[in-house]
Amino acid sequence: MRDTITKEKIFNHPIEKVWDAISKAEEISTWFIQADFKAEKGYQYTFTSEVNEKGCTTISGTIKEATPYVLVYTWIVADTNVETTVTWTLETVAEGTKLHLEHSGISNYAGDTAIAMFESFNGGWNGCINQLTDYLK
Repeated sequence: MRDTITKEKIFNHPIEKVWDAISKAEEISTWFIQADFKAEKGYQYTFTSEVNEKGCTTISGTIKEATPYVLVYTWIVADTNVETTVTWTLETVAEGTKLHLEHSGISNYAGDTAIAMFESFNGGWNGCINQLTDYLK
């Protein structure tokens, strides 16, 4: 079972613009999900969505690191006690900004649930990167 999802994308935007999009509640709430979020170590954040076909409405966790261009937080899906970790890393490159996203610890889910969550998260992060791309245009 694979435990970690990784995504990379290069944006033709300055690093500060991409950083703001992934670290400021008002921007996250525009392109991703309604967010009570502060990129401050120790902050207890909550993402809230409308009920979907899977019924998941809340994701919560704690900011573990929020240094310029590295953002790490725990990720706990509503009605589970399973903690995984999401890490966003930004780097300036010739084309603009390289975003590296990593979601790890998925094997913390039991058995077949881990496989299902990996598939769900993997598809979800693809959608997330696409939404971020559209937002930054």
